Amino acid sequence: MFPKLKCSNCLILILGSIIQAFGIYNIHALSNVTEGGALGLTLLLRHWFHISPAVSSLVLNLACYALGWKTLGKSFIAYSLLSICTYSASYGFLEQFPPLWPQIAFHPFIAAVAGALFIGIGAGLCVRAGGATAGDDALAMSFSHLFRWPIERIYLISDLAVLLLSLSYIPLRRIVWSLLTVILSGQIIGLIQKIYPEKK
Repeated sequence: MFPKLKCSNCLILILGSIIQAFGIYNIHALSNVTEGGALGLTLLLRHWFHISPAVSSLVLNLACYALGWKTLGKSFIAYSLLSICTYSASYGFLEQFPPLWPQIAFHPFIAAVAGALFIGIGAGLCVRAGGATAGDDALAMSFSHLFRWPIERIYLISDLAVLLLSLSYIPLRRIVWSLLTVILSGQIIGLIQKIYPEKK
């Protein structure tokens, strides 16, 4: 039976997914400042083991969503499907237009901070409403639920692990900006959990 979804949560998920798509398209895709997590891991597997991200991202995300379904229930999957579809549709729509700030590619510090704001707020809203646009969001939600750890700590641990491994093939100068954005975005996600308390 399909779970009953709250209208308010659906609206929050839609807003969060649009914010994430906007940030990825207008900032991360231009600046080469990226997030850690599943995205970074797929690139690492491609470099060292020649596994296509088309394959590795599917396997990694399915595994994370399976853990999320087992830990967080059917509603999590339903909310995540809404989030994923909204993100994809929003990104596809944005691709029809030129980026708003193409010059941001020459300012990695600004890109790291601005990207963290969009990803942190967007992912924070989605996670808080009970869904996830990416497998690493599902993993963070599941671990936070299982171990009662702050979600920002889980994001930081997973992102740092991937970025440290990525030093094996990415120059340190490029990793530094990505490190800044993952630390900031993880903290913003954690802040959103605190200022928007869960209703019992």
